[in-house]
Amino acid sequence: MTRILPSFIIFLVTVLPSCAEGDKWKMAAEIEHSITLTSFPPDTFNISDFGAVANDTSILNTKAIEAAIMSCHSRGGGVVYVPAGTWLTGPITLMSNVNLHVTGNATLLFTTDYQQYLPPVLTRWEGMDCYNIHPLIYAMDATNIALSGKGTIDGQASDEAWWWMNGNPDYGWKEGMNNQKLAGRKQLLAFEQNQTPVEERRFGLEGALRPQLVNFNNCNTVLIEDLTLKNSPFWVIHPVRTDNLILRGVTIVSAGPNSDGCDPESCNGVLIEDCYFDTGDDCIAIKSGRNNDGRRWSIPSQNIIVRKCRMADGHGGVVIGSEISGGFSNLFVEDCEMDSPELLRVIRIKTSDCRGGVVENVNVRNVTVGKCSEAVLKINLMYEPGEECDRNFPPFVRDVTLENVTSCESQYGIYIIGLDGAVNVSDITLRNCSFNGVQEGASVTGAEGVKLKKVFVNGEKLKI
Repeated sequence: MTRILPSFIIFLVTVLPSCAEGDKWKMAAEIEHSITLTSFPPDTFNISDFGAVANDTSILNTKAIEAAIMSCHSRGGGVVYVPAGTWLTGPITLMSNVNLHVTGNATLLFTTDYQQYLPPVLTRWEGMDCYNIHPLIYAMDATNIALSGKGTIDGQASDEAWWWMNGNPDYGWKEGMNNQKLAGRKQLLAFEQNQTPVEERRFGLEGALRPQLVNFNNCNTVLIEDLTLKNSPFWVIHPVRTDNLILRGVTIVSAGPNSDGCDPESCNGVLIEDCYFDTGDDCIAIKSGRNNDGRRWSIPSQNIIVRKCRMADGHGGVVIGSEISGGFSNLFVEDCEMDSPELLRVIRIKTSDCRGGVVENVNVRNVTVGKCSEAVLKINLMYEPGEECDRNFPPFVRDVTLENVTSCESQYGIYIIGLDGAVNVSDITLRNCSFNGVQEGASVTGAEGVKLKKVFVNGEKLKI
């Protein structure tokens, strides 16, 4: 069944026999070749040699791990080695030329003693600059750093620790408890709108703004490889203004609220490959700052490759937004598999006239989808309509291409929600796509230049 929502918005849909554009995928190869790779001296610094003790949860190994990292860094770099065993620790700060290697059968287990994550450090939270609770693994202004190994990094978040701060009773919050909605988030949103100096935006535990599991800021040349990351308090991997990043062979499992898997924010040159995502929010969400803070920095995310990844639960498989005020260009997604009744969307772009910015040159091919509950492609320019903000920044989405994408079950194949009274979505192309088990076909408003070639819904050629 094909359905068009009634609307006074004017939109243009055309069916073209072929694509006149060149092969954009050559750009993906150029991006990959341009990414600077990490390289470390062979020197190894075993945390046991610095006093760390395994398999004893009465011993906090923060200082021993810190000493190993500092020694490695001061001697020109190398590998900080975490051997087999369970190692309880507080927050870790990574330094330049250090590869923190968690070997197989080793677990870095982060304490749930909140006091260990104070004092606050400079970071970004939902696209807004602030000082907040120390991320579990953190770096600032570091070059040539890595997290590697076959081991596990466990944030120990649960309904009893961290997740309740979201304020949702489904995650352990109860009446009378503090939460981010009542405390820090509301205040931080006001700080952002008023452009309060960042030095004055300071939040401790009273703000209830949960920390990221991994947060790298202003870094360059980064590798995260082979690890299992689980039970994050908030976003799992959050690089900010970090270029030349490779995420490879990583398993991310975190079912908590806002447990985005990997959120590159204002990053340039990112490769995400052979990873598995099972998350409580978006699997991958590309960002570039929220509203005034994003416009103040005006640093887009750009040149990102996602390939050979598997996505299970999540609000979206590969997502752009919503904190995308700095803009985004050049995404290449290929050879991925996505399937879960708890996966809401496959490719998702979410923004609003609070955010502004331009999203362009999004390319997706050879993606196989089992089940997603809402849409294979969703573009929404009216995300969070109740947000209090300056709404004089209309966003634009253009030049989005999907080819050889198949799905077995969803509500919509294509779902585009443009702005009221404007056409800010353009040049959306689908080729050789087949969407089965679809309930409502396609819904498109506020878009022009939607081009279809050999696109089938429930076995019939799609007509919008």
